[in-house]
Amino acid sequence: MKTKFNKSRLISAAVTASVVALAGLAITPVQADETCMSPYMAKIVGQEDFVYIWTLGVEGLGDEQDKLVTVDVNPKSPKYGKVINSVSVGGRNEAHHSGFTDDRQYLWAGALDTNKLFVFDVHTDPAKPKLVKTITDFVAKSGGVVGPHTTYALPGRMIMTGLSNNKDHGGRTAIVEYTNDGEYIATHWTPTDDNLQGAIKTGKYADGYGYDLRVLPRRNLMLTSSFTGWSNYMMDFGKMLQDPEAMKRFGNTVVQWDLHTKQPKKVFDVPGAPLEIRCAWGPNHNYCFTSTALTSKIWLIYEDKDGAWQAKEVANIGEPSKIPLPVDISISSDDGTLWVNTFMDGKTRAFDITDPFKPKQVFEQKIGAQVNMVSSSWDGKRLYYTSSLLANWDKKGADNEQFIKAYNWDGKQLQQQFAIDFNKEKLGRAHQMVFGAYSLYSANKPTTLDTLVTQLDLKK
Repeated sequence: MKTKFNKSRLISAAVTASVVALAGLAITPVQADETCMSPYMAKIVGQEDFVYIWTLGVEGLGDEQDKLVTVDVNPKSPKYGKVINSVSVGGRNEAHHSGFTDDRQYLWAGALDTNKLFVFDVHTDPAKPKLVKTITDFVAKSGGVVGPHTTYALPGRMIMTGLSNNKDHGGRTAIVEYTNDGEYIATHWTPTDDNLQGAIKTGKYADGYGYDLRVLPRRNLMLTSSFTGWSNYMMDFGKMLQDPEAMKRFGNTVVQWDLHTKQPKKVFDVPGAPLEIRCAWGPNHNYCFTSTALTSKIWLIYEDKDGAWQAKEVANIGEPSKIPLPVDISISSDDGTLWVNTFMDGKTRAFDITDPFKPKQVFEQKIGAQVNMVSSSWDGKRLYYTSSLLANWDKKGADNEQFIKAYNWDGKQLQQQFAIDFNKEKLGRAHQMVFGAYSLYSANKPTTLDTLVTQLDLKK
């Protein structure tokens, strides 16, 4: 793995991300990449060719191992809607989330149980990713962080959230930085009541929990959300729901950080386990969304007229009293729609967020007996759904559907294009998705953010 890490590269990527943000990403309107990716990351132009699915192994099913599964999703391909590759990583590690490096040449995938990080080469042959590195000392190097979750691209490095720690396996945790080459850089512990680290506590909580991470470079903003620790996410779901003490061990906070210094600035009360964070793309849209799993709310994290960041509950998701369990969310590239999945009822919902303070549900459809992740294409015309939440939290029996399903969206209806049954194919539990494309690595199709800077004569 030979990704360079130097000062000029950092400057280039930082300037490029700012240019793209200021342009509202409207310079290349044919982009079709996912809308939840890092703004520092090279983007796909045109139709995505592949979806890479980070998949949990199941005892007694196929090779029983966690794996990265590649599905052909280009409608012009003769293999459209088919599994074309699978790379097993050895054992069952509680495969969960993955993310590309800023140059998009490598995909980092995390394991919530064994704490391993698997690094795949996705640029040599995008149709056939290759496992090139396994990092096994994450806990030791990070100083006790457990459960690497979000792996997110910064210039020349990867930053990742943890979900737990090796002292009590609870929710107190940190964010950890590595170079793109897999060298440990630093650990930044999430502020707690007994160690706020200079942050301002705005409400009742400073629990130190972690889950997702997103950034707005032009506002020097990084946000992290919160979930629960190893002792909960590795427990049987039904057993946990009946354990009053376990149900107390969920995060209730979103933390604002200084992106450049990694200094925590504010701790916001966001009760009920805020999970995924998705930030607006518009050049003047200074806000991000999250949703709470246990209280079924949409929350807005926004910059007020005085330049201070605030948190506000802005909408219900379904009927909160029934605990539909909101999981993944996806924001459209025009900041007009927020897709929200709810695990328990297997539904996806679309909210009109043209007024971010007043989201309105405009669409609802059942995807399966259970549904977890949703990935939306940049042009808003395609959505992909997968099914698995956690190995011990997925439903049992016939309701344990494991799939990827692809849909076209015309602004009014979802039309299914294909579905792959991961149980039938003996692949395992389909979890998180990212897109791949041949065009990203073609010398004839400049797609990187550095190329954009060159074209604007901002890179000397």
